[in-house]
Amino acid sequence: MINFLNLEYFLVAAEELNFTKAAKRLFISQQSLSNHISNMEKEFDVVLFNRTTPLTLTYAGQALKAKTRQMLELRDETYRELADIKDFSVGQLTIGLSHTRGRVILPEILPVYKERFPNIDLRLVEGNSSELAGDLLHGDVDLIIDMLPFRVENVETVPVCEEEILLAVSDEVLERAFPGRLEEIKAQLTRHVDLSLLSECPFLLINPGNRVRTIADEMFEEAQITPHIALETENIETVLALAFKGMGITFYPKMFISGHEAIQQKFKEQLPLNFYSLDYSKAHGVLAIGYHKGHYMSQATREFIQIAKETI
Repeated sequence: MINFLNLEYFLVAAEELNFTKAAKRLFISQQSLSNHISNMEKEFDVVLFNRTTPLTLTYAGQALKAKTRQMLELRDETYRELADIKDFSVGQLTIGLSHTRGRVILPEILPVYKERFPNIDLRLVEGNSSELAGDLLHGDVDLIIDMLPFRVENVETVPVCEEEILLAVSDEVLERAFPGRLEEIKAQLTRHVDLSLLSECPFLLINPGNRVRTIADEMFEEAQITPHIALETENIETVLALAFKGMGITFYPKMFISGHEAIQQKFKEQLPLNFYSLDYSKAHGVLAIGYHKGHYMSQATREFIQIAKETI
């Protein structure tokens, strides 16, 4: 009979290749972990670890590690499916998205969802596009909300709405770069954004791995320029705030503007930050929900997708 607890302990030990670290991660004693591993080795009549420093997996251990993750994922999917069949009064839904996109999207979806399904336990996992793709691949989230295309295989996608990445440029930056030509340059950017025109200006960019940064890098490459990067950060709100202060130029999703009260207030105050549409196909995309084709799709996930399509 399969002992799932032993499998869970073995997988952590196989990932850490250190019984002390694995035991701490599992919140058990090292001796207890060693006993579980020894029991598995007796059950299968094989040696799973070479007791070297550091530990290494034997050939049998490598084979079991590959199968263990699959078995644990299948167990979890089976439990979710049976729970759905039995009664949809309780359940869990884990959503992956960026914290900034969550600020705009979730207030539209979650109140409706929670009203209809009050006993579903909602959990959020926040990260950039690359991190979310990994979370979906490994089954750490039920679905992700991001821009198409997703960077992970075997994903079914449901388009939700159109999205556009804009260029945010302050009057102060343009005045410094083009003294006495502010209105002329602004009119030119309104007609067409040519990044080579702004090649000497400082840029404020999101760290690599974020979709907005990827689009920016591709545009720089197409324009054949190497940008002067004044700052890189994981927080897109930080680059926007600094762009307001005239520290540099940045890229910002249009959707975030419509859901950002602070930006709306700044517009009312007529502070000089200008947003320009980019004549670049990948800056005009589609926001979508993605879920793994190979994993069981719970009713909680199906209902969330339906509500998202209705509300966004």
